[in-house]
Amino acid sequence: MTTIPQAPTASSDQAMWSRLLTLHAHVERQLTQTLQRKHGIGLSEYRALECLAQAADGELRMQDLADKVGLGQSSVTRLVARLNTAGFTFRDLCPDDKRGVYAVITDEGRQRYAAARGTYGDVLSAALNAAGAVPELTRTVQALRSGG
Repeated sequence: MTTIPQAPTASSDQAMWSRLLTLHAHVERQLTQTLQRKHGIGLSEYRALECLAQAADGELRMQDLADKVGLGQSSVTRLVARLNTAGFTFRDLCPDDKRGVYAVITDEGRQRYAAARGTYGDVLSAALNAAGAVPELTRTVQALRSGG
């Protein structure tokens, strides 16, 4: 069982942000460890595959993928290179702009994403449940789950 660090209890914006960051770190750690252990992919790889699987034609311009997964251009280039090496994506040139590069999900990438999706959902719910049991984070988790 993982322990969740205690977040400040004050009601200031800074304390609220600290609670949110504590919650985020806890959830991300659980997701990262489980996805790597069970599916051999990191959290960034999972998120990239999710974005590509949901995109029209299973492809996104590299910059659009970077924006969606919250990475810089060089980081997403390295991420897509890892996905290419694993056989989960391939790179394609934009037919209208030869400087534009797309990341395209493969059938194997779709299968890995589909296999990991249930794990992701289960771990996310369990991590939020555990955090919601910590008194300092209860209201934060409840607010997130209620949409506000």
